[in-house]
Amino acid sequence: MDRKLNWGILGTGAIAKVFAKAVINSKTGKLVAIGSRKQETSDKFGEEFHIPYRYGNYESVLSNPEVEAVYIALPHPMHAEWAIKSSEAKKHILCEKPLTLNYPECMAVIESAYENDVFLMEAFMYRCHPQTAKLIELIKQKEIGEVKLIHATFSFHAPFNLQSRLFNNSLGGGGILDVGCYCTSMCRLIAGLGKNFVEPIEVKGIGHIGEVSKVDEYACGILKFPGGIIGQISSGVGLGQESVVKIFGTEGYIFVPSPWIPSREGGTTEIIVYKKGIEKAKKILIETKIGLYSFEVDLVAENLEKRQSPFPAMNWEDTLGNMKTLDAWRHSIGMMYDIEKVDAYFPTVNRAPLKIKPNNMKYGKIKDVNKPISRIIMGTMLEGSYFKLPHASVMFDHFFQKGGNCFDTAYVYGTEKILGRWIKNRNIREKVVIIGKGAHTPFCTPEYLTKQLLESLENLQTDYIDIYLLHRDNPDIPVKEFIDVLNEHKNSGRICSFGVSNWSLKRVEEANKYAYSKNISGFVCVSNNFSLAKMVQPPWEGCISSSDVESCTWFIKTQIPLISWSSQARGFFTEQAKPDYLSDTELVRCWYSEENFKRKERAEIMAKKKGVLPINIALAYVLCQVFPTFAIIGPRTLSELNSSISALDIQLTPEEISWLEKGE
Repeated sequence: MDRKLNWGILGTGAIAKVFAKAVINSKTGKLVAIGSRKQETSDKFGEEFHIPYRYGNYESVLSNPEVEAVYIALPHPMHAEWAIKSSEAKKHILCEKPLTLNYPECMAVIESAYENDVFLMEAFMYRCHPQTAKLIELIKQKEIGEVKLIHATFSFHAPFNLQSRLFNNSLGGGGILDVGCYCTSMCRLIAGLGKNFVEPIEVKGIGHIGEVSKVDEYACGILKFPGGIIGQISSGVGLGQESVVKIFGTEGYIFVPSPWIPSREGGTTEIIVYKKGIEKAKKILIETKIGLYSFEVDLVAENLEKRQSPFPAMNWEDTLGNMKTLDAWRHSIGMMYDIEKVDAYFPTVNRAPLKIKPNNMKYGKIKDVNKPISRIIMGTMLEGSYFKLPHASVMFDHFFQKGGNCFDTAYVYGTEKILGRWIKNRNIREKVVIIGKGAHTPFCTPEYLTKQLLESLENLQTDYIDIYLLHRDNPDIPVKEFIDVLNEHKNSGRICSFGVSNWSLKRVEEANKYAYSKNISGFVCVSNNFSLAKMVQPPWEGCISSSDVESCTWFIKTQIPLISWSSQARGFFTEQAKPDYLSDTELVRCWYSEENFKRKERAEIMAKKKGVLPINIALAYVLCQVFPTFAIIGPRTLSELNSSISALDIQLTPEEISWLEKGE
């Protein structure tokens, strides 16, 4: 920048004072505003650092047009809220570590920064210091040969105080988030062999969670990285340890005495290299004229146009990976904050009421459901989630804001309570459509159907399910028995409509013929697999696909809606799926075939012409049939969700669909 960047600070604690001093001593920064919960505190802080605008709240800092960037120095649980509010106010953001309380919130913050086109960086100041750059250089030069083990510790013994943020569960206390985040970030950096960071393939931990504090007072972790590299990490707020980094390689080891706070006020710091066969260690001195935090201030100003910081400072992907590792570490030792528990009130990340934003969602109709139903349906299996309520809340909130209102769950998924809690937390039962499923093999009987439906209603905390599906078929039971009991539940108001999942179309016809003869309700929808890639083997026993010509002809004739699961063939249309990629055995078993790879090639050609992704073409294929279709998706990240929703803008003609199928 040709001029100095105007900073506002949210919070007046110790770290805020450190940062204020750093801005004053930087080349690029200028302090213009301070926000606190109390006007008196703000005035005192502003007087000390000669800040012109002093507010007894945080909102006024964001509404001040002179403020261009904000430094968030609040307790951990407040980071996500104010980072999102800052991005919505179009302010650039430097947020204290950890960026958020957990990985799901982290996704939401980064998504907001992207949508609002602002700079965002997690404030790991050591990543901005020349000492870290030198350490990376040594690793790149193989100064100690091949790296095999990294030992990183950051731990201190604070006086026990339950009201302190360090020991308070509601304030995100504990060592893992407060200082263990440094250790994970260092291990991921070094395991990347000086070129980039890399994610662990396995995380195991053990720790002491205080009976009174209910936070991790000290904890250790083991990270296994690709290439056989192991990370040993240790953190604590209730135990003093030697806060150092040691990196062991095939030709020696590196010792970093002050890895986290090198030359706080400027001066000299050192890295010590011990080489195999050489008695005397080599000391490498790093001289700096400005303080540690001033490097951070200047780096932000110098990279505003890029919206992210350069390596080795924390970019968005790095921060996401670090938060996911911290979640895995906490999960491994059983450390969950009260707000993250299944029965908790987990609010929207920015603490604002949930509202539908302008969107491109399309809607369909299913008989006896008196609400429009989003053509894209959110799956709720929540695979890979460490903390399911936060993850579900972030994903479901975003889907709802994008116009999505239909959610697919099942008795056997084990996530009904999560979906029910989210709906209750948001108070939106009448604004959403729930697809529930029950009577899965081996409990596929009318008796178990009733038993599981009643339990599902309790789990979901609702009086009714909009669309109830039999999850599997049991050919030994006459269809009339299923139809009769489903009508009983429909007449009682427990379900609005019903259908089937993984049933043969012949059995559906038989059931509906019986229902018609008795002038009662029949199956109004079918949820079988349907995808541009034909299912080779079922992912789960008893699954049925309706991607064949005969089935499509049946749906065209009957116009019964098809609710497709695995509509995008579980990742087959991503770059990962190639004939020589065999690591994902389920993907290979269920979707690899010569015909499917030809279809994928055609999807890639069409995607390139339309300027979209092949996976978008695959989803559009499902949605653009000449019979009613809905597509269940199972995104794990907000970026995957956004990618799926973008498929709604793709309109495929019958000729294009035919070409995707046959190449003609």
